[in-house]
Amino acid sequence: MSAEPGRQSSEKPGPLDGGRSWAEALRVYFHRRVLAMAFLGFSAGLPFLLVFSTLTAWLAKAGIEVATIGFFSWIGITYSIKVFWAPVVDQLRLPILTAWLGHRRSWMLLAQAGIVTGLVGMSFCDPRADLAALVWFALLVAFSSATQDIVIDAYRIEAVEVDLQGAMSATYIFGYRIALLAAGAGALYVADFVNWGAAYQVMAALGFVGLITTLLIREPEVNDARPGILAEPAVAAFRAGLPSGWFGDAQAWFYGAVARPFMDFFQQNGSMAAVILLFVSLYRLSDISMGAMANPFYIDLGFSLTEIANVTKVFGLIMTLAGSFIGGLLVVRYGVMRPLLLGATMVAATNLLFAALAYIGADVRFLVVTVSADNISAGLATAAFIAYLSSLTNRAFTATQYALFSSLMTLPGKFLSGYSGKVVEAVSFGPFFIYVACLGIPAILLCVYLMRVQAHEPGRAAGSGNQRS
Repeated sequence: MSAEPGRQSSEKPGPLDGGRSWAEALRVYFHRRVLAMAFLGFSAGLPFLLVFSTLTAWLAKAGIEVATIGFFSWIGITYSIKVFWAPVVDQLRLPILTAWLGHRRSWMLLAQAGIVTGLVGMSFCDPRADLAALVWFALLVAFSSATQDIVIDAYRIEAVEVDLQGAMSATYIFGYRIALLAAGAGALYVADFVNWGAAYQVMAALGFVGLITTLLIREPEVNDARPGILAEPAVAAFRAGLPSGWFGDAQAWFYGAVARPFMDFFQQNGSMAAVILLFVSLYRLSDISMGAMANPFYIDLGFSLTEIANVTKVFGLIMTLAGSFIGGLLVVRYGVMRPLLLGATMVAATNLLFAALAYIGADVRFLVVTVSADNISAGLATAAFIAYLSSLTNRAFTATQYALFSSLMTLPGKFLSGYSGKVVEAVSFGPFFIYVACLGIPAILLCVYLMRVQAHEPGRAAGSGNQRS
């Protein structure tokens, strides 16, 4: 039986089912686009900490009050609302650049140029004297980074067949985590031995990794063959019922670029669509909510920047990669839902170790234990969650649908993290980490519910009927 266009055939095991051989899993890592995804992952990961935890460390060392630092985490909401401009990125062709590089690569290059420009601007700011300017440059970095994420996610899904998606996710995570090491430990090392301005200038130079990769890779074939949005049959039929002229064209473009991707998701998942979206929005609530306070917490306990870099960044990276590797193996062996449940449980539980550290104090050995557990949990959960989100996406609307899922994934946590400084001021760090651990309970319960629905109606709750061609 052939699969419906745009969907995955049910005759082969999909990413939610597991069952692939070890030899098949290993061979895909030698594919050129799989290898290139590591460099794109580096480009995606580099800006994140520079407008998040590394920035909060800079602000804390500059003497900015903790409540103000907490509000800085709202810059990260840019990543969570990217769904609003994802349809433009998905459909709008850029003058000159698109003809030269193709649709996905042209948007990548534009976004990467914005990241480098914003980081250079941040490097010349003094938080005590130029706080407003620092905010604006950080927003430019965050907006450009979120735009880059939209394009790289779409490229990752469109560039290879479904069988290679697990490997694409794995190499993406590897590159992303290496970038987090550079933007975390690397930036802290440079700041400790030189100054913060030099740290951000070095990070701007590393932004050229993404620019060069974009110039070297090839555009996905699906974009070379894709007609203009108004020429697509469903949109053309909708346009036929509208008045002639630019206003009718605008309505048809909105229907094709914005309405159809969301309509498709709800049509494919029916009554479970709302439950799936709620699960996506709550899955990372626990770890994102506490993220803005991690570096201020370490500094408040008395750890030096070098200790923080060594343990949380360098050693933490190793633990995260180990967690990602374990998560990938579990997904291959057991499918995605059981590793998802394990990841949600572990992420929530490890926040209790931070609460214990708050009472123990600046004990490097217990910091190692805490960071190990936290990063293994995060790596495992992320590997499973990326596979899950990719399985929900229809290739006909790649960028817009994936942006919806990734925006929902971070928005609630980013919003709550803005108040994290206020909560810490009110109750101290120990109770704060207990509170964020409890925020992980709804995701655990929803995951159990989705697993039960999938057991009775295979594929429905997990979204496996919404695969790409």
